[in-house]
Amino acid sequence: MDRRNFLKIAAVSSAAAALDGCGKPENHLIRFIPEEELIPGVAQRKPGVCTQCPAGCGIQVRVMEGEAEVTRHGQVGLLSMGLAKKLEGNPDHPVNRGKLCAWGQAGLQVTYHPDRIRFPLRRSGPRGSGEYQEISWDEAIKDLSSHLSSLKSPGKASPVAFLTKPLHDHCGVLIEQFLAALGAPPAVKFEFFEQTVLRRANELSFGHHQLPTFDLANSNYVMSFGADFLGTWNSPVSQNLGYGTMRQGRPGLRGKFVQVEARMSQTGANADEWINAKPGTEGLLALGLAHVILSEKLRPAEAAGEAGARIEDWSKGLPDYAPEAVSKLTGVEASRIQRLAREMAAHAPAVAIIGGASLAQTNGLANALAANALNALLGSVEKPGGVFFTPQPPIPGLAARKEGASVRELCGGILAKSTPVEALLIYNANPVFASPSEWRVREALEKVPFIASFGSFVDETSILSDLILPDHSYLESWVDNIPESGTTQAVASLAPPAMNPLHHTRAMPDVLLDVAHQLGGDVGKALPWKTYGDMLQAAFDPLRSHPGSTSAKTADDFWSEVQDKGGWWSAGITKSPAMRAANPSIAPVKVSAPQFDGAAQEYPFNFLPYASQQFLDGSLAHLPWLQEMPDVVSTAMWGTWIEINPQTAERLGIQQGDLVEVASQHGKLQAPALLSPGIAPEVIAMPVGQGHEHYGRYASERGANPIKILAAQVEPQTGALAWSATRVKVKPTGQKGKLILLGGGLRESPREFHHR
Repeated sequence: MDRRNFLKIAAVSSAAAALDGCGKPENHLIRFIPEEELIPGVAQRKPGVCTQCPAGCGIQVRVMEGEAEVTRHGQVGLLSMGLAKKLEGNPDHPVNRGKLCAWGQAGLQVTYHPDRIRFPLRRSGPRGSGEYQEISWDEAIKDLSSHLSSLKSPGKASPVAFLTKPLHDHCGVLIEQFLAALGAPPAVKFEFFEQTVLRRANELSFGHHQLPTFDLANSNYVMSFGADFLGTWNSPVSQNLGYGTMRQGRPGLRGKFVQVEARMSQTGANADEWINAKPGTEGLLALGLAHVILSEKLRPAEAAGEAGARIEDWSKGLPDYAPEAVSKLTGVEASRIQRLAREMAAHAPAVAIIGGASLAQTNGLANALAANALNALLGSVEKPGGVFFTPQPPIPGLAARKEGASVRELCGGILAKSTPVEALLIYNANPVFASPSEWRVREALEKVPFIASFGSFVDETSILSDLILPDHSYLESWVDNIPESGTTQAVASLAPPAMNPLHHTRAMPDVLLDVAHQLGGDVGKALPWKTYGDMLQAAFDPLRSHPGSTSAKTADDFWSEVQDKGGWWSAGITKSPAMRAANPSIAPVKVSAPQFDGAAQEYPFNFLPYASQQFLDGSLAHLPWLQEMPDVVSTAMWGTWIEINPQTAERLGIQQGDLVEVASQHGKLQAPALLSPGIAPEVIAMPVGQGHEHYGRYASERGANPIKILAAQVEPQTGALAWSATRVKVKPTGQKGKLILLGGGLRESPREFHHR
């Protein structure tokens, strides 16, 4: 489906629904009077902030007059209004500098999606049935306020929980202030591909509890341990820009790139040298490289500082990590380890990147600490061509509260009756879909007496709600973002609504403010702002006294200019704050082999679920442009698949497109086989994102969900899910699967498959 046809469908979907089977109209859509003055044919470019992934890229929204189906005063009709027609990168924004990825481009479909929830809804049938009745916003806010008010008890902790994706904005600040005023615990943050392990490792090694920023543009040698940094990991647009400069932007100088992974990603496909290391042994390989550098005196051990001290026997030269020993554990030849180490030391500035599956292991923290120590040994920390940490803007109140419980802990507490939760609020998180079955998330949430969701779509988690208060899309809302990585400048992105709301929705922060004012007392005092826009204006005002992208002196001029530019950022490159002293009480770690769930004799394959460049973690699977976008490596689309090495497939009697069964100790699934020479023979891989039961017409009942067969293994120091630590077995079913590849090999017509 192309952009033009999608906008047509979005504008007339209800009109078409109003016709009976013979094509005779039962009623006519109302034509509303325009709410704004429009200049036909003239486009305006308005600032925006992309919320499709955590990177926080700045965007420009091209807005033109158009006619859309909207909801006004409880009625559906047609309205001429300013409509977002195209999303592009903001050329002035320090993170993405005018570029935008496919996820960002597809963000337009969030606003015009025909399955958006248009009104507040109250459950009218059994929980999980999807039976709801429309109610007014006054009823919805009164309902939520009365439930929260009834749970307030002086001197006791509030039995209210808030479940959300990680937020890097003032929406997150508002939620925490709301919960603190209620006497409730901090918000429970959930995302499947969480980055807890890397943040903790960076805190221990460098004193920064955040994700790294890489100066790839000035690097001469890059080695990535499992990070798909050109595809799905961290800040992909920023990293693509730096990588392009490293490879082609410096006349006469082209940096070398080495990728270490067991399944070839888009990033790996761009490498000069692709290395297959056994899953979970990336940290061992990093220390093997460090051993060579230390033993050959290419760099002194003390150069690694605190990061080196985190590794056991670092000062002794890492005697247990000689190339021959590391080779047996990783599968990488000893001679290759020696050559790579010498190359890195000789081609400064060199930098190591670690992320993805290498951290999603039981030894994930040790792997990250090993890569950090290698970076420090190479002299690449806070140096051009190395690793930096994005400075945070000087905005009071941005410091995060204490981390809340994990979803695993929350659900375990509910099921054990040790964590009283009488009301649960949910915002943009779907753990029923994106968590292992062993966590029993759905079972736990069904025991909560009252659930309210702020979601714009019905998904596997929001369908359990008693009350749905649908949010605006991010093009209809005030949006801000504080990028965690991707730039060496301090950035505070900001954008007012680019267009009026299409439907009878309300921005979640404004709903929370209304509820706080109805509750009154300490809650009302803690959240004094009338609107979220007022809160943002107060939060951004202190930036006036700091040199940056605007020179406005008065508060009104500053506020206007920040809105026009899409935010505030510091002038030029800013040094990261001085490194804090890391916790010296943590004993040095010994990097050892990972532990896997499932005996190798019965479950001979390592199972690798990976972030899809189409759907990320499944949260983007409802967008049809991404469903029909071919996977960049396999060209598969509109479904899911199981990647198998051709040698393995031949041994098992499996051919391209055969329906195969993959089973772990915790479940099984079926999907078509896709033979790929870019995957290790002992590894089976699947993209994450498909297999939704509820997520609109484009994603529901399509493909299989690999998360549901994962073991509930965790990294012991952080409690993060070790989603790459499950073993599986594979067998053919004797049937053909539904595999669609761009340019050939269709097992059925796309039209038939789209509407099955």
